[in-house]
Amino acid sequence: MAELTFSRRKLLRILIAGAAVTIASAATLVEAQGFPAKPIKLVVGYPPGGAVDGNARIIAPKLAEVLGQPVVIENRAGASGNIATEFVAHAPPDGYTILLTTIGHTITPSLMRKPPFDPIGDFVPVTQVSGTSMVLLVNPKVPANNLAEFVALAKSKPGKLNYGSPGAGDPLGLSMEVLKLTTGIDVVEVPYKGVGPIFTALIAGEIDAAFMPPSASIPYMKAGTLRALAIGSARRSPALPDLPTVAESGYPGFDAVNWQGLLLPAKTPMDIAYQYQRAIVKVLATPDIKDRLIAGGQEGVGSTPEEFTAKIRADTAKFERIIREARIPQQD
Repeated sequence: MAELTFSRRKLLRILIAGAAVTIASAATLVEAQGFPAKPIKLVVGYPPGGAVDGNARIIAPKLAEVLGQPVVIENRAGASGNIATEFVAHAPPDGYTILLTTIGHTITPSLMRKPPFDPIGDFVPVTQVSGTSMVLLVNPKVPANNLAEFVALAKSKPGKLNYGSPGAGDPLGLSMEVLKLTTGIDVVEVPYKGVGPIFTALIAGEIDAAFMPPSASIPYMKAGTLRALAIGSARRSPALPDLPTVAESGYPGFDAVNWQGLLLPAKTPMDIAYQYQRAIVKVLATPDIKDRLIAGGQEGVGSTPEEFTAKIRADTAKFERIIREARIPQQD
């Protein structure tokens, strides 16, 4: 009889626990269905005027229109975007704080000794918003008109050519590290504090080459101030249709593409993530938005949360290998 009473009590506890889970799930669903009911905070880890902030200001007004609530941009610049990323990781998982991040999100875990966040575990990936191909530029004094000539020149003078980089772990510098590993060339990194000083050094002939974002490169290319040898994407860019890819130039599989995407704090209901993803697809389909992105050397994507999660996992693994093989020291 005692055993029977114990079993009944145990069963009762199980039923109560199950009911609690059901009620909590129902409450979450109702909350997600009513989303959004107040202004949304779009966090950007870079200062106003930069490429990430620029994209935020392109998409925010249209996103607000689609969602029916204001989208307020909050710049939390510093530590290569990590300050903003860590902030969002600890934000309430209610959907009202969302991060616009970059491919740097997948580099930090391998570059830092003590990463401030888990790129997958601390977030709900929502969608890749855009992709930007890196352009390999040289100053006009470099006797190379295409990638094959540049590789041949570098191999004839190992350790003599150099390239500009915004610093260890930056996607631009890592793009050159990938090219070095792919082609077997030996070119020397020269670190700079940002993209602007690299352009200045390239134009002055102080450095030989650099991978740079197309949005900032196109004016110099059109003016003939700098020469473009190749673009790092898998296919040619709509903004630069005449510029061959690195893959077309003899190195299939090469991929040097930066991206921007949206992340929510972990435990945010997936219904909210899908709502954001569907809204971004609508935003990117707007002709004005599409044209503005292409003019900046970008392409809209709008991937699903599952596709974006897979991309984050793949890029995290890729950069772990690159940083290890390039022997880039970890940062504090």
